[in-house]
Amino acid sequence: MKKYENFCRSLANLKVGLELNEPYTIVEQTGIAGLFEICFEQSWKLLKFFLEDQGASDVKIGSPRNILKIAYSWGVIENEELWLEILGARNVLAHTYSQEQALKVIRTLKKDYITAFEKLKETMDIYFKEAQTVEDAQAKIMNKL
Repeated sequence: MKKYENFCRSLANLKVGLELNEPYTIVEQTGIAGLFEICFEQSWKLLKFFLEDQGASDVKIGSPRNILKIAYSWGVIENEELWLEILGARNVLAHTYSQEQALKVIRTLKKDYITAFEKLKETMDIYFKEAQTVEDAQAKIMNKL
């Protein structure tokens, strides 16, 4: 449950950051970008944990890209292209940070990426909170998707 709790906490923190509006101070912009990176990291690690728990053998040494592709093939996430775009945005911020790139990512985050994170939380809520058994969780998740 630790991975789930970490993801939920990081998403809640990100939502607080997204309540801010442009023009951002450099501290606000950097903070939101950092919260986005943390939320993404927690999301793919949660997906990896979930897939391993469900018996997916090909996730043991999986990169974020591989985990996202497997999660999509299992029906856990709905939009593979969007998640790969989120991964790309995280990589841009982590490796070539600039204020212009951060602002572009934040705008897209508010418009598109946050919805993907929220949908993942809804799906994982079923597994970690609502279901009484693993089988019940699997059935509910598959029926939801």
